[in-house]
Amino acid sequence: MSTTLERLRAFLAEHTPPTPCLVIDVDTVLERYRALTRAFPGARLQYAVKANPEPAVLEALARDGAAFDVASPAEIRSCLAAGAPGGTLSYGNTVKKPADIAMAHAAGVREFTVEATSDLENIAEHAPGAQVSARLLIEAPASVTPFGRKFGVAADEAAALLVRAADLGLDPVGVSFHVGSQQLDLTAWDIAIGSAAKVFGSAAERGVALRRLNVGGGIGVGYLEQAPPDDAYADAIAGALRAHFPGPAPELVLEPGRALVAEAGVIRTEVVLVSRKAADDPYRWVYLDIGRYNGLAETENEAIAYRFEVVGDHSGDTGPVILAGPTCDGDDVLYQRRTYRLPVSLRPGDQLDILSTGAYTASYSSVAFNGIEPLRTYCISGGRLISAE
Repeated sequence: MSTTLERLRAFLAEHTPPTPCLVIDVDTVLERYRALTRAFPGARLQYAVKANPEPAVLEALARDGAAFDVASPAEIRSCLAAGAPGGTLSYGNTVKKPADIAMAHAAGVREFTVEATSDLENIAEHAPGAQVSARLLIEAPASVTPFGRKFGVAADEAAALLVRAADLGLDPVGVSFHVGSQQLDLTAWDIAIGSAAKVFGSAAERGVALRRLNVGGGIGVGYLEQAPPDDAYADAIAGALRAHFPGPAPELVLEPGRALVAEAGVIRTEVVLVSRKAADDPYRWVYLDIGRYNGLAETENEAIAYRFEVVGDHSGDTGPVILAGPTCDGDDVLYQRRTYRLPVSLRPGDQLDILSTGAYTASYSSVAFNGIEPLRTYCISGGRLISAE
């Protein structure tokens, strides 16, 4: 059977679409979803739609029985259009307007995540009887792309919110947290689950029995650095549950995004310009037709280190390069601290493939900065084109 990259490159060779473009192999998305369901038997997997909201991706996952983590009314509409029942959607964004809550409830969404009393009161008014989880702020090891302190509250405040939810006639089901995207330190989940267990205990002391633990996303994939395998993540989470919940374990929910779609995609880009700032400068600047504003936002601070491969025959010497995007913005530089090497023979018009770019690329692409259109995306299944946007 051909590999994902072979299928993606066969499509690119046959159709030669204009660059830059992203190609997603939907079969690989399903393979990754099924692999994670095997690694976490009995858990509910809610795909984080923000990672890649392509309709073909959502439709395939909905047909396979996946649930979905949504962050906005637009994502709700996309999931419904893809055939997902409203009851399979969980509104995980703690920052939402009353109108957003009302829209979600009317669409059949019955689960919300909160971190503030005002949000809780809005849910009670516009989604009466809904299930709610409290978002927990955790002090875990930094991930490759951490959340900082933007989301969640301390354990005592989380417990108080859940007690208040019961008073408002809502169904306080449990605790939610996220250890950061592309989390490579497996101890993060032990720290987070330990904190969540304190919320369970505190809520129980106040007469509220919780039953669900949402451990978020964070499962990593291999870029330049390798990530732990699925079973290592599963073992770490299972071990933490045994350690901190010695009685019956709570219902387990995961919200993978990157882990499902990153390795299913490849971006093909064209070299626009090769420049050397001085005759004795060992570094060439290689400007691509894709940058931080039309697909590679995660290169900010060089956080995600993608792998680049040259298309075609470029044997011979390589040399160090600085990679940059095409816009007139001085921040549109991809990598200048991390050393990349590309063939000395590289010229404008040559093409590169950027591997494992199925997550947080097209969904981060700007509308028209410098007049550059959003990242064109093609979805394939069985090697054949099934959608193009």
